Amino acid sequence: MARQRGERRVADEFNNEVIDLRRVAKVTKGTKNLSFRATVVVGDGHGRVGLGKGNTREVPSAIQQGIRDAKRNLIQVPLVEDRTIPHEIWGEFKASRVLLKPAFPGTGVIAGGTVGTICRLAGIKDILTKARGSTNPLTLAKATLNGLSRLRTLEEVARRRDKKPEEVLQ
Repeated sequence: MARQRGERRVADEFNNEVIDLRRVAKVTKGTKNLSFRATVVVGDGHGRVGLGKGNTREVPSAIQQGIRDAKRNLIQVPLVEDRTIPHEIWGEFKASRVLLKPAFPGTGVIAGGTVGTICRLAGIKDILTKARGSTNPLTLAKATLNGLSRLRTLEEVARRRDKKPEEVLQ
């Protein structure tokens, strides 16, 4: 489809990063069908982050498919002062567990490769993490997103309990 005169192409607001790229095989009668699985994380740096995976015969198309899938699976992460998360939480998926702890300004992202990438793309600047159990990149990423999606702000908790934020802290 050609662009119309005067139409501008909108720049993509999301950054993306491939966290895992694997060659996978489907064994059929008589042969092995080889393809590539790309696990991709996209984020805008302001609290929105998503995870996707693409599986095709070529690497570039697997990455593009993963980016499209990640944009369909975006979550909103509540940030405190645009720096850290509101409270400590465990994220779990299958055999992977991830501890996510808020940190003081200036701490930085203290995390391994997969968890650190997700936190940076979400816009988290200060966080402490610890991975337990399986460190498979895909399950670790899903455990991280599970924890980030279950975060709640003080105002949300107070509203759900029909109380004022000061009353929740007591």
